[in-house]
Amino acid sequence: MKNVLLYFGSFNPIHRGHIALAEYAVEQGLCDEVILIVSPQNPHKAVADLAPELLRFEMAEMACAASRFPEKIKPSVIEFMLERPSYTVNTLRHLKENFGSEMRFKILMGCDLINTLDRWKEYTEILDNYPILVYPRRGCEVEKFHDRITYLHEAPLCDYSSTEVREAVERGGNTSAMLHPTVAEYIREKLLYSTSWRIHSLNAALEQEPENARLYLERGSCQYRSGSWGDAINDFNRCLALDPENREAQQLKDMVYEILQYRYTDIYNP
Repeated sequence: MKNVLLYFGSFNPIHRGHIALAEYAVEQGLCDEVILIVSPQNPHKAVADLAPELLRFEMAEMACAASRFPEKIKPSVIEFMLERPSYTVNTLRHLKENFGSEMRFKILMGCDLINTLDRWKEYTEILDNYPILVYPRRGCEVEKFHDRITYLHEAPLCDYSSTEVREAVERGGNTSAMLHPTVAEYIREKLLYSTSWRIHSLNAALEQEPENARLYLERGSCQYRSGSWGDAINDFNRCLALDPENREAQQLKDMVYEILQYRYTDIYNP
């Protein structure tokens, strides 16, 4: 029977740290295969910084193909085809029902996730039926289920997250240490995670959640970084109308006014 390690995640985008963990699991004989379960986009709620699911899957395909064990590290679209919203327990039931006679499943997750496992849907079924391998994350300690997991003390530590990768892409930073070249090129081709892409995503999110102060703050921050001062002020004002105590929005709004007063003294100081 094949031992399959399931690695769930949004992979938004997939980076070298994800692949390093998968390679470690194969190299250490923890499984026969690692399957990256790319989580779908929730159709009921817009997520402003989440790239479309098929694009995330294609990036995962590229990264897995470039790994040291491309025949043993592969992505899966299984959750794209199941009922949504996607719950891990439902995915596991589907896999067991359809492939349980030929595969034995384990789960790979970070220590931050094991600490919140008791908030997952029917989490006891997961604990009781699937070995859970937990990898370390810097600054995180396992707080729960010590006797129910295998802690991978020697697993590689990654000093950046997908969030930090997206931020680096948006500001035009060097991502060569974080992304495989094929993934980086794909991101450039699709204009993923750029300021304009993020503003477009936030526009869509605000159509669904027009009273979400955080989304106005995020879009205003993007407008601020792109030098669209008027649009930034409008978004900060909308945020403050919904959340008058939002200090970050007020500080950024004040900074925009300071910039305008400094650059355009003929208008502000006639």
